[in-house]
Amino acid sequence: MAEKHVLGISGGKDSAALAVFVRQTQPDLEIEYFFTDTGKELPEVYEFLGRLEGFLGKPIARLNPRRNFDFWLREYGNFLPSAQTRWCTRKLKLAPFEQWIRPALASGDKVTSYVAIRSDEDYREGYTSTHENLKVSLPFREAGIDKKGVFDILESSGVGIPKYYDWRSRSGCTFCFFQQKIEWVRLKERHPEAFEEAKAYEKNALEHGSPFTWSKGEPLKELEKPQRVVQIIADFELRKAREASRRPVNPLRPVLDSQDDIDDLYGEDEGGGACVVCHK
Repeated sequence: MAEKHVLGISGGKDSAALAVFVRQTQPDLEIEYFFTDTGKELPEVYEFLGRLEGFLGKPIARLNPRRNFDFWLREYGNFLPSAQTRWCTRKLKLAPFEQWIRPALASGDKVTSYVAIRSDEDYREGYTSTHENLKVSLPFREAGIDKKGVFDILESSGVGIPKYYDWRSRSGCTFCFFQQKIEWVRLKERHPEAFEEAKAYEKNALEHGSPFTWSKGEPLKELEKPQRVVQIIADFELRKAREASRRPVNPLRPVLDSQDDIDDLYGEDEGGGACVVCHK
């Protein structure tokens, strides 16, 4: 019976910082890093994974689903995944992980999975183990590391943050339904081909009776209209100004440009609640 240590990388800031943290604090621990690749990730995610591999000094295993998004879309009657029905997470993220560790568990190995839930996320739960030999470890919670601590780790290590934080609040698929409307606008600006693909998926789903659209209550063909885009940008700028006015003046950081303000600017209401395995 052996011991196996695994750490999932989502392409987001928290899991990357956790990989750096564990590498720095437990350098003798042999950890296997993995990334569940749906094939629908942002290009910036792949660039960031390469940067992180350079720091870790070892590759991040790419786990691919046996069946792709198109297969599961058909299996679910062409209904899009949604916050209420997250079949994309189950089939494209969790299932490949479980398939990957199944041989180790079957042989009696003890597996520890490290999850990047921070100390300031008491409300959040990670992957729940259903196997007696699979243990879930939360190093950030144990060490008292919060969101600011995550950015400090990434900055001091030289890994930095993913480039998509310039315009998006979290990682995940290009058409993640947890995106805000402003993020859909930015996706169209920066990756128009991905936006068109998402629009085609939505059109097909609606034609087959899907009750969901990618952006709650608004099809992408409506969201992308020039007048609507202007309104979405204006609403976002107004929210950003309100957020800045509520903050106490900090002479060491007079301008609201720190990356630890991402969640505040993009809001936790409209885009919150995303799956841990996808965006952490």
